[in-house]
Amino acid sequence: MDLELRPEERDLRAAVASFARKEIAPVADSMDREDRWPAEVFRRMGEQGLLGPTVPSELEGGGWDYVAQALILEEVARVSPALALSVGAHSNLCLDNLFRNGSEEQRQKYAPDLASGRKTGALALTEPGAGSDALSLRTRAERKGAHYVLTGSKQFITNGPIADTLLVYAKTAPEKGARGISAFIVEKGFPGFSVSRQLDKMGMRGSPTGELSFDAVEVPQENLLGHENRGLEILMSGLNVERAVLAAIPVGIMEECLDLSVRYSREREQFQQKIGRFQMIQEKIANMYMQLEASRWLLYHALASVAQDRRAGRPAAAALTYASEASTRVALDAIQIHGGYGYMRDLPLERLMRDAKLLEIGAGTSEIRRLVVARELLGPEFH
Repeated sequence: MDLELRPEERDLRAAVASFARKEIAPVADSMDREDRWPAEVFRRMGEQGLLGPTVPSELEGGGWDYVAQALILEEVARVSPALALSVGAHSNLCLDNLFRNGSEEQRQKYAPDLASGRKTGALALTEPGAGSDALSLRTRAERKGAHYVLTGSKQFITNGPIADTLLVYAKTAPEKGARGISAFIVEKGFPGFSVSRQLDKMGMRGSPTGELSFDAVEVPQENLLGHENRGLEILMSGLNVERAVLAAIPVGIMEECLDLSVRYSREREQFQQKIGRFQMIQEKIANMYMQLEASRWLLYHALASVAQDRRAGRPAAAALTYASEASTRVALDAIQIHGGYGYMRDLPLERLMRDAKLLEIGAGTSEIRRLVVARELLGPEFH
């Protein structure tokens, strides 16, 4: 597998890195402390063409691929994993899903505003009683004339409190179980839709997460995404792509932690020598590097796999599981290397550590993703 980036990908990475340091880094700390959504920075990302990387240029997207999408998230995550998470939910979970599965009319209506950042997107799947068991969702969609009527609630929805356009999963044929799920495009202005509350999180602060309510929301028939009762196909292919792309966020976290730790180890003196001379510090730095590079290999393998077959669950699940757990360890080691300074909020390390932990929970917990890996290896009889 060739991990060498093409010239245009290297240029994209450099441009995003420059934007992140100049535009995002100055607000990253206040985002976390105030749990504040940086709407102005998000809009500027749209102006730079960074919010719709997998959408064609004629719809105001970048016309790139999942590697480009991952590169954007990786560089943003180095300074603000929270913003990277919201950008991923917007550009991948919502926009990429909508573009891949939507009709031409739906693409023309919704993609340009989302790709440009004029509007914000979200995906609403998880429910208060259906977290890891996502397919047991209870939100209902009943066909009535030219509309579907959605009733239910969603929980832990990234971008939920600020989203203009949401992809919402609901049961249209409850008796069919998972085979009775459909996907819908819901606009925040539809009567009956509301944000019940914005949630207060340990990390990823500044990326708004909320509980949503659907009180007999009338959704036009033309806002059905794909076919009725075929939402499971959209859900599973989207989830595999989501896991692959979002694995770039912990990779970005590890890169930043490693760079800060190497720099500090070269400068900090204790016992009349640089702490980088201490073998236990060297061991930590070596382990951080190995976990970063192993995660990068898994990330690019997963991106290549879903580009060929979005049903390929094992590479994506493995990439996000390994990278997310590694990023938590790496962030903790970075704090240890920095000692008391690492524990202070003056440095970004404690924020990166808190942010890293969410990636072990979202997009299916580490435990669920391990089941995906093991069951694909063992075969259908072990599902």
